[in-house]
Amino acid sequence: MSKANLNEALIVVNSVSKRYPNSGHDEWALRQVSLSIQSGEMVAIRGTSGSGKTTLLNLIGGLDNSFDGQISVRGKERASQTERARSWARNQDIGFVFQHFSLLDHLTVLDNVLIPATLAPPRLDRARAQAIMQNPQRRAIELLDRVGLSNKIAVSPNTLSGGQKQRVAIARALFFEPPLLLCDEPTGSLDTKTGQQIIELFQALNTEGYTVVMITHEDRVSKAARRVIELEDGQVIKDDANTKPIENEAPA
Repeated sequence: MSKANLNEALIVVNSVSKRYPNSGHDEWALRQVSLSIQSGEMVAIRGTSGSGKTTLLNLIGGLDNSFDGQISVRGKERASQTERARSWARNQDIGFVFQHFSLLDHLTVLDNVLIPATLAPPRLDRARAQAIMQNPQRRAIELLDRVGLSNKIAVSPNTLSGGQKQRVAIARALFFEPPLLLCDEPTGSLDTKTGQQIIELFQALNTEGYTVVMITHEDRVSKAARRVIELEDGQVIKDDANTKPIENEAPA
């Protein structure tokens, strides 16, 4: 992946509020949140349970489109997109990595990584995505090799360890070489050693040019990021660059 333009705002969130009806009154998940994330950043968004961090991730990723305010990703306004356009953006522009992997056990590891190809729209808006679709299986094999699982191509995910499952999920997220990786508690189901390996993999991907945004409540994840945004009661209470040296920047 080519190096990102660090002066380009990849994500812009402007005065975003989100509320859920609850027993006759409105429960606010987000209140007037504004922030921007540049291409090439590695950002941790942290907070306690109920702080609004996962809601924010879902809105940025287009998994939820009910909100007040403005959100744009790659210059595309979320509110003005059709559901089909948002679906295609999720397929090509964003790679999702979830805490519980979201793999399909009835498919092989290779076929799980190939899922984005099966969901791709008939017309792809990036030349790189078009090139990938010329030989999607080769792309999937290359990615599994990239995450250290070239020997697991034909097996079912239910035979893998938690760390291996997360590596498959990361390979799938990288399929169309999206500029943005959105990760919701990516180490939450892993032991300390395995979680650190996954963090190091994200650091390596960030060094290669991917923008990485991680939702977390873990100090080890926050310390690995270059910037930490903290939410409390649906509001940004802290937004600091990480002043500690970033370790493990060599590819994992």
